[in-house]
Amino acid sequence: MQIRDQRMRQCKGWSLVLLILLGLGSLAQKLPTRDEGLFQMQIRDKVLFHDSSVIPDGAEISGYLFRDTPKRYYFVVEEDNTPLSVTVTPCDAPLEWKLTLQELPEESSGEGSGQPEPLDQQKQQVTVDEGTELFTYKGNDVESYVATSTPSGLYQLELLSTEKDSNFKVYTTTTPESDQPYPELPYDPRVDVTALGRTTVTLAWKPTPTGFLMGQPVQYCVVINKEHNFKSMCAAEAKISTDDAFMLAPKPGRDFSPFDFVHFGFVPSDNGFGKDRGLTSNKISRAYPAKPKVSDIQKICIGNKNIFTVSDLKPDTQYYFDVFAVNSATNTSTAYVGTFARTKEEARQKTHELKDGKVSDIFIKRKGTKFLRFAPVSSHQRVTLFVHSCLNAVQVQVRREGKLLLSQNVEGVRQFQLRGKPKAKYQIRLRGSRKGASTLKVLATTRPSSKQPFPSLPEDTRIKAFDKLRTCSTATVAWLGTQDRNKYCIYRKEVAESYGEEQRRREQNQCAGPETRRKSEKVLCKYFHSPNLQKAVTTETITGLEPGKTYLLDVYVVAHSGHSVKYQSKLVKTRKYC
Repeated sequence: MQIRDQRMRQCKGWSLVLLILLGLGSLAQKLPTRDEGLFQMQIRDKVLFHDSSVIPDGAEISGYLFRDTPKRYYFVVEEDNTPLSVTVTPCDAPLEWKLTLQELPEESSGEGSGQPEPLDQQKQQVTVDEGTELFTYKGNDVESYVATSTPSGLYQLELLSTEKDSNFKVYTTTTPESDQPYPELPYDPRVDVTALGRTTVTLAWKPTPTGFLMGQPVQYCVVINKEHNFKSMCAAEAKISTDDAFMLAPKPGRDFSPFDFVHFGFVPSDNGFGKDRGLTSNKISRAYPAKPKVSDIQKICIGNKNIFTVSDLKPDTQYYFDVFAVNSATNTSTAYVGTFARTKEEARQKTHELKDGKVSDIFIKRKGTKFLRFAPVSSHQRVTLFVHSCLNAVQVQVRREGKLLLSQNVEGVRQFQLRGKPKAKYQIRLRGSRKGASTLKVLATTRPSSKQPFPSLPEDTRIKAFDKLRTCSTATVAWLGTQDRNKYCIYRKEVAESYGEEQRRREQNQCAGPETRRKSEKVLCKYFHSPNLQKAVTTETITGLEPGKTYLLDVYVVAHSGHSVKYQSKLVKTRKYC
């Protein structure tokens, strides 16, 4: 009987202490001033600032710490030999935390009269007595204190952040066997890299037993960044936060919702007390690190799949990958053992070496790139660069020892004069068209007397057909020439009536010379030039055609070196009746 009375007096004592703590927490407190020195003095003075809160049993809470300012939480274990589990999750920075069992007086000074001691004396009994230390930890890991049997009493959890203001989470339960707040990890909790590319990485991991064995709703979230692995979802989300520069700080001692107190049997009043326990809308102007760029860290939740391919990564870059199993009902999470990988390098482009005075044939894929290099053997004053873009325009960039000398789009035949430099080397980059693949001929030379390798062309390379001169068996055409004496060859090919301009453009490869044509398609070859460009026009009548047929006509101009350029093809149709 005496032992039972003693237990009842202890329970009353714990309840009284909780009421005192809650009462102290409800006293009006001003937010710290902007004066940092005064702020630190006020927040350390136990007379001015006493931060105490109650931890609910079986629910995860979030809290906030000012740097170098300890924060204390309390909870009651009502019966002896009760299991206990306390889990602390650091978010922004490493934490120091300590769990103690508080020693309380068996009887109040009122000797059973029911009259509580003065508040100052009760406060001193709780805050001055250090109690029995059960567990301490320092670091940024998710750490737990687990005991299968604990004595009844009032427990205190004290947390401290020495690096910076920080967020954290706490979960406490006296029924750890039945509670499953955090998804369970499989026997092998590692995240594996199963495939690696230049811009993609494929990850795989074993599923959590919480989902398929216990039937709890679980999804997986993947976090990707370039700095390091994260030990908790809380830490990753703190990095992703869009308001790191002005983080909302909770009022000291008032960061719980009314539900937390209802859990202990306290009913919130209607005087607005519960409302004050939310986050303050004021923002504390304190120094915070700048938030990372959105592209530097991202979180992707993928449902219950345990294989995922991360895309849109940069080549030759190291990334860190973390996977979190998230209980969708409670929003609690468990971290797998993260991994890292370096994406593959871009395929190195082969550099084509140009020889002085020799033509090189180059092919570029649609939107592709080719690199050329010209390294003259002897000293030189000038470099002449000839570019013949045979099919689709290309962008040409020329650099000398890294310095940009030329950047132009080229279509047809172009000649460029570049100022030379002793022992200089030239890098040429060719970028293809979006329309399609490109073919071209390139020649670079330092010889001042070198003849033009490609034939000279007029500005207009179209072939004109005279409609009034058409007959059932002939077609008359004309084209422009130049002041240089060149050889012109005409070819014809019968095509289907459905042959259109689109197909003609696809076959308009100026680098394909007369040697690619059949002998039966050749009409004639002739030399032509005119000192007067106004009169540099020649005509030719093509005979031996059939009535009502469509023909594709081509004119090739051939230089003395043998290189040729094709004019724009022309479709003509003979008359069906004459």
